Amino acid sequence: MRCAVVDRRGFERGQRKWAGLLGEPGFRGQGGGWSRARPETAHVFSFWESRAFYDSFMARSHDRLAAAQAGTYKDAQVKLFDHRFDVKTGFEPKFADADVARVAHCRIHEERVEHFALMQEKVWNPAMAGSPGMLRGLFGEAPGHEFLILSLWNSAAEHGKYREERVERLGLRAQTEADIAAMSGDIVRLEPSWTV
Repeated sequence: MRCAVVDRRGFERGQRKWAGLLGEPGFRGQGGGWSRARPETAHVFSFWESRAFYDSFMARSHDRLAAAQAGTYKDAQVKLFDHRFDVKTGFEPKFADADVARVAHCRIHEERVEHFALMQEKVWNPAMAGSPGMLRGLFGEAPGHEFLILSLWNSAAEHGKYREERVERLGLRAQTEADIAAMSGDIVRLEPSWTV
């Protein structure tokens, strides 16, 4: 979820109410924080065992928990992705050891989808996994040739080194420009109090 926040303090207060997710059937974890580039933008990443558990939560408990943040944000964009594979090791939705998250949302040309996924697995994943400071990540897929790459880093400095040293070279090797129809991304400073 990404949203434009109009009342930062109210939003943060409301975000702590999501601790009520604990005990929800199928809930695995949640974390998030503020965009480093756009301070009024908040990102929240929530993980569920299955779509059925998520749908059940949305039908039963969501509105009660969300009420605490009513009026604190606008333009909420929520997108669901199915886990396709891990980046580095078995992904766990834990945020306590991470300082920043890098999120990339990509829409891929239909005829390039399998190439894009293969390059993520064979080029990008090994490079990220071998980077100091990269903790774990995941590659998710949504209908409409959309993908999400989420990586957790122990510091913004380590993520910055990875970007400076490798991204351009890896992009050329993976032919990323030919795959991507549209991409948006962000670096998120994680807020420990938002972790559930």
